[in-house]
Amino acid sequence: MRPEFVDALERAGQGEQLTKNDLITLLNADKDESRTLFEAADQARANTLGDEVHFRGIIEFSNHCMKNCLYCGLRRDNKVLARYRLKPEEIIEGARETARLGCRTLVLQSGEDSNYSADMLGELIVRIKEELDLAITLSLGDRTKNDYGLLKKAGADRYLLKHETCDADLFSYLRPGTCLEERLERQIWLRETGYQVGSGNMVGLPGQSLEILAGDIILMREMGIEMAGIGPFIPGKQTPLAKASGGSLELSMKTLAATRLAMPGAHLPTTTSIASIHPQGRVKALQCGANVIMPNMTPRQYRASYMIYPGKLGLQDTPEDSYKRAVKAVNDACRTISRGYGHSLKYEKAV
Repeated sequence: MRPEFVDALERAGQGEQLTKNDLITLLNADKDESRTLFEAADQARANTLGDEVHFRGIIEFSNHCMKNCLYCGLRRDNKVLARYRLKPEEIIEGARETARLGCRTLVLQSGEDSNYSADMLGELIVRIKEELDLAITLSLGDRTKNDYGLLKKAGADRYLLKHETCDADLFSYLRPGTCLEERLERQIWLRETGYQVGSGNMVGLPGQSLEILAGDIILMREMGIEMAGIGPFIPGKQTPLAKASGGSLELSMKTLAATRLAMPGAHLPTTTSIASIHPQGRVKALQCGANVIMPNMTPRQYRASYMIYPGKLGLQDTPEDSYKRAVKAVNDACRTISRGYGHSLKYEKAV
């Protein structure tokens, strides 16, 4: 193994802050080094967070989106996609199924759909909290500062707003009409409002380098991110990036592992995108730093239309099928299922 690789792992093991060069070295690991990297990340996860895996049931309640991101199948200009919106009662029923199956967190995710006002969503959050006592994570994209406040006041606990890439030029190219600075400003708003804040990035984007990936990790660390969704870019047929190469499982795992070493206490999910490009993707991610899994609670009749990328795992599954898949992955990884909410370590210490 390269001396600089060994040095970077030693610094991580001693709790030192990894530099950008350290992270590039880890991301550039060869096959033998990768095994050592994954073992180190798995040990860091065990030391900091234990062996429990937190289950977060996700309901994708709308695939309408006003944005036109080049990488996303939900983009505004995709006229082929059959659009849908769940009614409030359908969302409530999905939340009940999530609780019945044993998930203690519900993730409400959608495209950027102004049809769901903050007041409407707030009423749903109040009902879910009062009836089911679930922790609630929101993933709704860009909203106003006032909206974030209303949703937090209603009872939302966490908000996932991925930065996707730390490279400002690449960000603006991939997300026309937007800029990285505004995205990060919204993460600051979320922090100030009292949310546990999540971010994340895609691996294998066109024009991305290992230096950019290392910068993603440093940015999340500097922003105090408490949960990070990291997965491969999968090119969609109905997007301008349809002919791009896409991200690999190996580099996605190395990025996940390096993130665990740089941010030992962060919650890191085994993303659906990793599971979608390899049949053992979830298990592999759980063995290199991940400690969260997100079974899909979206009603089966809508799943094929939430087509962020092609080949998505479990399109024909019922919510119970998805839950059982997740349980199997956790068992195969020799881990245990958490029965807690899985709040961030900073939140747990504060209360």
